[in-house]
Amino acid sequence: MAKLRSMKKRISAVLAVIMAAAVFTGCAASGGATTAETPKAAEVSESTGKDSTEAGEPAQRIVSGYYITSSACIALGLQDRMVGIEAKAASRPVYKLAAPEFLDLPSVGTAKEFDLEGCAALEPDLVILPKKLSEQADILEGMNIRTLVVNPESMEALKETIREIAALTGTEGQAEKLLGWYAQKEEKLADILEGASSEKKPEEGVPSVYIAGTSSILRASTPQMYQSSLIELAGGVNAASDLKDNGWADISYEQLIAYNPDVIVVIPEADYTKEDVMKDSRLTGVNAVKNGQVYEMPSSFEAWDSPVPSGILGCMWLSSALHEELYPFDEFKEEAAEFYRGFYGAEIDRSLITR
Repeated sequence: MAKLRSMKKRISAVLAVIMAAAVFTGCAASGGATTAETPKAAEVSESTGKDSTEAGEPAQRIVSGYYITSSACIALGLQDRMVGIEAKAASRPVYKLAAPEFLDLPSVGTAKEFDLEGCAALEPDLVILPKKLSEQADILEGMNIRTLVVNPESMEALKETIREIAALTGTEGQAEKLLGWYAQKEEKLADILEGASSEKKPEEGVPSVYIAGTSSILRASTPQMYQSSLIELAGGVNAASDLKDNGWADISYEQLIAYNPDVIVVIPEADYTKEDVMKDSRLTGVNAVKNGQVYEMPSSFEAWDSPVPSGILGCMWLSSALHEELYPFDEFKEEAAEFYRGFYGAEIDRSLITR
């Protein structure tokens, strides 16, 4: 403990020097003087945003400040190399299921309150952070700590994030297995969609799907979000496709009624249930409510509507809901169990897979 306190003091001193240098650089730059820049992570891709300029040896001491990349580390078999993790790890069911050792790891805080000193004190050789923490990543880079910043807001960006983590940890083989599984299931989903299209009547169109946020049924997933790519891969169209916001957008009841979605999805960790939606008297005229097509994504494993490695299961789950005659729900359950067995080393209770 004394050693850790001493290390934190040294780190605080280093951070003070780096931040002072950054202030001086900014002031000098505004006066027209030329100064040396604090080392920054290099731009690499849409999904990662930043990466260390030199990969070096595969990382052995990893800190993940983002639940999405922490889950990816499990899928890549990196549990034993983790030395720090994001806050609220105990709230993630998949950690208890597949990586209980995560629950005892030191917390490095959240995107809003990241513990920069605590992170550096863990002596990591790789720190993985969300895009919101780009500034903190730059400071860590200035301390010669390798960082990776990610922003996986699409299925393709998620795949690139997995590849980047694998490249920095020497787990490319496991990554290719995981991405190969994705490719097989994406091909299957495409075949299901083709079969559904051939069986439709001329007047039938692509089902419109409305994915609502956790806080309210009136919080809509926009086209710029990962959830929209989930809908498309499952064979639907985002009912809120007109929205321009980059994140969740607040709408009115009138707007939701005008969208008149064929399907409404309540995501994991929502503050309301599908029963609440079905009983809402203001929505009785909406197709999804009239036809009993309001579904609640299971929450016993991970948030399948988010860009975690198991996010592909969210696409498959929705595809089964939209096209059960071609993709029976029991078949999906078996494939979900196969996924967790193969990539997380865990057996799941199929009865917890509901909709």
